[in-house]
Amino acid sequence: MGLSPGLLLVGGSFAAFRLLNRGLERLVPPPRAALRNRWKWRNIWTSFAHSLLSGAGALLGFYLHPQMAEDLIGTHSPAARSVVSVSIGYFLQDFVDMLCNQKLHQSWELLFHHSVVIICFSVAVLVHQYIGFALVALLVEINSIFLHLRQILLMANLVHTTCYRLNSIINLGTYVVFRITTLAWMTRWLVLNRENIPLATYTVGTVGMAIMTPMNIILFYRLLRSDFLKSSREVWREKEK
Repeated sequence: MGLSPGLLLVGGSFAAFRLLNRGLERLVPPPRAALRNRWKWRNIWTSFAHSLLSGAGALLGFYLHPQMAEDLIGTHSPAARSVVSVSIGYFLQDFVDMLCNQKLHQSWELLFHHSVVIICFSVAVLVHQYIGFALVALLVEINSIFLHLRQILLMANLVHTTCYRLNSIINLGTYVVFRITTLAWMTRWLVLNRENIPLATYTVGTVGMAIMTPMNIILFYRLLRSDFLKSSREVWREKEK
């Protein structure tokens, strides 16, 4: 029995992001300020590439297949399923990367986050349902573009620049629109469609949202405090972590 195209795409995506991660120092050499943490520099750029790909893929998916927005359970295009499969491969790669290069007490939150995403997305790909719902979740990656860019600028010691300040404002704005609002909408959709969703799937989705929502609210507070309420010395300390 052969592997399904979805699983093959997950494996191919894992390998592709792994190769990208390994070659990033040649593509984007770390600046002097980032030489102390080469692994993190590669990791953030890899995440940045995924955010660009998946965020654009999610928007394009709904634009090219608008009927998917009306039926997030059963309606989806092959391209939309491919975007979700590619994202599973990325999250698996990032999970392995953090596990190998970072201490558990530093990365447990993201490892936990990735585990929830991998489980939820894998269910959608395997049962060929809820792809639209997963694609809605990937709209969050539009904000992640600016979230990762913020980390890149921090590592490059470009905190006191117009670019950093502008990115901070866009980052906070897209955080509210594409992250907090999206998660709130997804939670509402789960509640309203409870009767159309099997108990096991509903439980996985509900638990996932119950975990993601407070994590993202806490992260929003940290960003607000770091970029708009803290002194420049404290921002520098954050870069050193």
